[in-house]
Amino acid sequence: MDWPALSLSLQLAFATTLVLLPMAVLLARPLAWRPFPGKSVVEALVALPLVLPPTVLGFYLLVSFGEATALGQLYHSLTGRALVFTFDGLLLASVIFNLPFAVQPMQRAFDAIPREVREAAWCCGMTRWQALWKIELPLAWPGLLTAIVLTFAHTLGEFGVVLMVGGNIGGETRTIAISIYDRVQAFDDHGAAVMSAALVALSLAAITAINMLGKRIGHRG
Repeated sequence: MDWPALSLSLQLAFATTLVLLPMAVLLARPLAWRPFPGKSVVEALVALPLVLPPTVLGFYLLVSFGEATALGQLYHSLTGRALVFTFDGLLLASVIFNLPFAVQPMQRAFDAIPREVREAAWCCGMTRWQALWKIELPLAWPGLLTAIVLTFAHTLGEFGVVLMVGGNIGGETRTIAISIYDRVQAFDDHGAAVMSAALVALSLAAITAINMLGKRIGHRG
């Protein structure tokens, strides 16, 4: 078992989920309820990582994060670190390629809330932010839980984008998926099987835990 790679994958999954969920809520809410020019284009851009081959998305992210680009130069000037072949770059790339896995479940959950519920909250004197925290998010919890488990599990298993943006640097960018690939390339089938089983067990445990929590919350509701 490549414990450093597993630890790095878990760190990346947790960090991606924490960063992406607030962004997903803020993006999914207007997509669900507010018509605006270019909405279809925004929805298509959000869904794009679902249909792009990971190596294609990874290539464009690699080019965009390079130190020759404005983004790469700005990040280096602010932090003294590069985005490519670092954990920072992996995190940013992970947020981007997981965007549909977090936004789409939240959008469907917000869309299922009747408009009258929000309007009633406003009539009771709640601000839009108060209505979001006290009314909308509690009602949209199935979408929130789905977004959490999909983002976490997909981050654990991602390979193409991670390899393109982060490379294969031990302790810095080598995730469990890349380590499995390395073991296969080295004809270490036993090592690859052990890590693959661990990855399956972690993903299954995450899905099971979220389902159990969801049923418990639903039962209390």
